[in-house]
Amino acid sequence: MKRLFLTLAIAAIGFTSSYAQTGAQTPAQKAEKTTEKLQKKLSLTADQKTKIYAIELDKFKKADAAKKSNTAGKSALKKEHKEIKEATDAQLDKILSPVQKKKLDVIRADKKEKSKEKKAAKKTAKS
Repeated sequence: MKRLFLTLAIAAIGFTSSYAQTGAQTPAQKAEKTTEKLQKKLSLTADQKTKIYAIELDKFKKADAAKKSNTAGKSALKKEHKEIKEATDAQLDKILSPVQKKKLDVIRADKKEKSKEKKAAKKTAKS
């Protein structure tokens, strides 16, 4: 019985520590992950992939810097993130073909809809 309890305790510690390590990613890791997702969904060329990686890396670096230097509050940070996103989206639209832009617009719309649904569910859960 003691052996079983000890084994379960060690397994639980192992799972929680491995889960905790996956949380924080560097801007480069985030950019790589985002670029890979876009590669799969939009069938990017090698040239597009390298350009998009650079844009995404810049976006995540700016977002991290904004988060670290934010002293004005949550609304100012939100505004800055929105500006970064809009600039990034404009750069991406210049690189993508018209067909890829349409696919990306659909992906963005789906993401926005899911976000709205999540917020609505959160509001109803609080009530």
